[in-house]
Amino acid sequence: MTTSQAKIVIIGAGIAGLAAALRLGHAGCDVTLVDMHDAPGGKMRQVPSAAGPVDAGPTVLTMRGIFDRLFHDVGEDLADHVTLTPLPTLARHFWDDGTSLDLMADPEASLANVRVAFGPKAATEFVAFSARAKRLFEAFDAPMMQTAAPDRMAVTRKVLANPRLIADMAPHKSLAGMLRSSFTDPRLAQLFGRYATYVGGSPYQSPAILSLIWQAEAQGVWAVTGGMQRLAQAIATLAARRGVQFHYNTRALRITRQGGRISGVETTTGHFASNTVLFNGDPRALATGLLGVGPQPVVKDSGTEPRSLSAYVHAFAAIPHGVDLAHHTLFFGHDPKAEFSALARNQMPVDASLYLCAQDHGSVAPDAIQRFEIIMNAPAVLRDAEKEKAQCQKLIFNRFRQFGLTFNPQPGPDCLTTPQGFAAMFPASLGSLYGRSPHGMTAAFKRPTVRTTMPGLYLAGGGVHPGAGVPMATLCGQHAAAAILNDLSLRSTYPLAAMPGGISTGSAIAAPKPSASSGS
Repeated sequence: MTTSQAKIVIIGAGIAGLAAALRLGHAGCDVTLVDMHDAPGGKMRQVPSAAGPVDAGPTVLTMRGIFDRLFHDVGEDLADHVTLTPLPTLARHFWDDGTSLDLMADPEASLANVRVAFGPKAATEFVAFSARAKRLFEAFDAPMMQTAAPDRMAVTRKVLANPRLIADMAPHKSLAGMLRSSFTDPRLAQLFGRYATYVGGSPYQSPAILSLIWQAEAQGVWAVTGGMQRLAQAIATLAARRGVQFHYNTRALRITRQGGRISGVETTTGHFASNTVLFNGDPRALATGLLGVGPQPVVKDSGTEPRSLSAYVHAFAAIPHGVDLAHHTLFFGHDPKAEFSALARNQMPVDASLYLCAQDHGSVAPDAIQRFEIIMNAPAVLRDAEKEKAQCQKLIFNRFRQFGLTFNPQPGPDCLTTPQGFAAMFPASLGSLYGRSPHGMTAAFKRPTVRTTMPGLYLAGGGVHPGAGVPMATLCGQHAAAAILNDLSLRSTYPLAAMPGGISTGSAIAAPKPSASSGS
């Protein structure tokens, strides 16, 4: 079978589905992409505001090389389609005792700031911690992130070749435990513990190896002019130029089969014939039967449970007063244990850290109306949304006032998305934003992989290896496209049921049954 004969349907226009669509379209495949929403991006979404569209999803862009590679591989230059600005200040941090710290793109500047804020001993500890994160990142990038399935043997070989990695991994400690032994000052442990939330976890239950996320951020953070969804729109535009057909406002209802083989996808606007389907949504949707009983066995319970965190997300425009903000600013809660203990009990935390993105930072006057996104961690459970909105509004803006920050006008509850809202936008997710949680030392090996046990059915997205986050999901799209192209060439030689090698087992669970067609 040649790529020009291959009919592929992608369910979900999240970043992984878009990246795969662009690569497959460039290879000459006949690609149709369906999504229940009215625009590309999945969780990389925007909502209207008085100052224009404002991000209401991911805001931190790291690991730029992944996006440069995507565009390069299809004969394009990223800079010709999206304007990325490197941020000199990676993030600004405030504590309620008056301490503040800027982490910088210049590592020497970061070190100097740590020394000023916390003293020479903390600076020495920061250097050691940063070196540790770099060693872990470099050791596990190839055998974990850059492969379609995590390679346990390659990981073992890496560790045997460099036994120091065992101590770096701290396999018997949580991230919080490792940070307590790395930093004398608990505020620095609190700061770096927040990286567990980047993949939807608690630092008290996530493995210490997640400290490598600091290295990904230390390599650079970029602001996307116009917001993160511009990146999704640019990829969608290039994919359309390569023949990919997009059908928005189209919900996938069922993956159909005929004669034991995939025959297409039934949607709210009709049936799309296909011999290959890439599902770019929460893997839990397959396991719960949202797309028919046929795909249910390809995802196991361990691949989607326990669920990762959700969030309360405000997206609005206002004039800020009282605090000198950076593009990315963190306001830490007084006691991180209190926050994550509440989340573990599926409760709204009352002593929470707050993240604020000032989308227009540096491009407008400080006293001008600007676009903002606020994120507070939330449990992925379904509750009384209206009651939660009122509580959340009061808690967040009272907390900001304690730090001296106010907004005019203060946003109302119509600017807030709750876990219930995310559950509606992303079927079967239960509001969880990152798929399976990262809790447990072997969590990275339990996510579903891009290949499934059903010939012709593939997975992509933040709930699939190599995991959550815009860079990882983009890598997942690359892995899925490569797997599909490889297997299409095999199908020209071997019957579907007898394809040699390369088929790995996916993983996930079960629950209610609406339909699913939204990407992650």
